[in-house]
Amino acid sequence: MSRGARILIENVCYHIFNRGNQKQNIFLEDSDYEKFLQILKHYKKKYHFRLNAYCLMPNHFHLIIEIRKTNELAKIMQGLTQTYTVWFNNKYNKTGHLWQGRFKSMLIQKDKYLIDCLKYIELNPIRANIVSSPEDYSWSSWRERTLTKNKFNLIDQPKIT
Repeated sequence: MSRGARILIENVCYHIFNRGNQKQNIFLEDSDYEKFLQILKHYKKKYHFRLNAYCLMPNHFHLIIEIRKTNELAKIMQGLTQTYTVWFNNKYNKTGHLWQGRFKSMLIQKDKYLIDCLKYIELNPIRANIVSSPEDYSWSSWRERTLTKNKFNLIDQPKIT
């Protein structure tokens, strides 16, 4: 059975997520999180998409992005996940798949649901009992979005209509 086609619309937000193959950890050290964010920043510059939120968890990641052109979402995610996989496999002397499958994407309207999705993503470390406050988690957009900044400067403040 073939997989269904994605619904792609220009200038809307998408909640993107993927996790490690067999739920394995995809981030083993701080440098792994940093590398993923560096790669994300590279593709953000290359494709000029808006990044409204992110959260990197030990075995999965979440992004809220807004694309300009429908054909760019696959290119962005292919570049991000392939580049990170090659780097990860080289670093840890591994081969094969890092990701469970193709990334998942959900269309987000720019209204209250966008705010709810931001909260869901950025509070993920609390639900996983990794930290007790979102300010304490280094690998999400919480600090940057709440104007306390971090060293990555990746996100764009969401435009809500």
